[in-house]
Amino acid sequence: MAHEVTLITGDGTGPELAAAARQCVDATGVDIRWDVQEAGVDVMEKTGTPLPDAVLESVRRTRCALKAPITTPVGTGFRSINVFLRQALGLFACVRPCKYYPGVRSFFSQAGVDLVIVRENTEDLYAGVEFEAGTAEADRLITFINELPSDCKIKTGGQETGISIKPISVTGSENIVRCAFDYARQNQRRKVTAVHKANIMKYSDGLFLATARRVAQDYPDIEFEDRIVDNMCMQLTQKPELYDVLVLPNLYGDIISDLGAGLVGGLGMAPGANLGPEGAVFEATHGSAPKYKGLNKVNPCALILSGMLMLRHLGETAAADRLEQALAAVIAEGKHVTYDLKATRDDPSAVGTREMADAICARMR
Repeated sequence: MAHEVTLITGDGTGPELAAAARQCVDATGVDIRWDVQEAGVDVMEKTGTPLPDAVLESVRRTRCALKAPITTPVGTGFRSINVFLRQALGLFACVRPCKYYPGVRSFFSQAGVDLVIVRENTEDLYAGVEFEAGTAEADRLITFINELPSDCKIKTGGQETGISIKPISVTGSENIVRCAFDYARQNQRRKVTAVHKANIMKYSDGLFLATARRVAQDYPDIEFEDRIVDNMCMQLTQKPELYDVLVLPNLYGDIISDLGAGLVGGLGMAPGANLGPEGAVFEATHGSAPKYKGLNKVNPCALILSGMLMLRHLGETAAADRLEQALAAVIAEGKHVTYDLKATRDDPSAVGTREMADAICARMR
């Protein structure tokens, strides 16, 4: 069966990584009809925007995209191209597996780390509801809050106080928690842990936790627990093997995602999937690393593994397994890997982005 997929080539090292990931996905034998789209700083001069309308139109049509890293330009109207894509396409869930592959340099290589972080994408402090210090809006908001019949007051004035609003809804919380439980059930995972700060933020994180506890009752086959976010950070650095699927509001999910990536070797080994009712975008979680542009140097594993997640999403499970097993074998052998996967980063035997992709394809053949 053929699948239409948008390939967003990105900028910086993005085009090199996109080529490597496309090569590896094609080598699985799955019939992918790629619609190649450009986005990022490299297309701004031609289109006047880092995110042309054609990109969104393509993803809305194919309902599936593999996206290479994109730089968010400084001084434009975009807070973040990645955030804009998620909001414009209704991709409310970010799923980030953090899995250790033998051969990767990591302090936690003996722990068998295999976590999945499910992060809410649309609410919380990343909703972008902010008021700048020194503005009339900030001043009015502080005055309004301080006039409410509550003991909670803002004791500094609008001229010196910036404000961010943290909206967390029942609907948003229920959607992301059900996504985490559904993922656990579909992938034979044993446990879901809700991560929060409800002991302090009782009406936002408290709502998230209460919703998670209620939703958990609909999944009696999956173990449920909760952890306070600061304790969760300590737990993950001491005994990550005790955890399985973590579900979090937006900000905590962003932070814990990078912590999880650090447990398994870094962002070069961290794939991601952004999911919603109208489609899915699969992406590496690292940036575009423009200083390495054109050097054929960077680790392609994060985007290749994102391609593996995409194949699973498309129902091509056997192909996804072949791709993951080939990548794992190349890493374990340690011969045709990029510099960051060598025992020492200055190892002269390290290969480039293209050569590592070639080795993964050869393993599948």
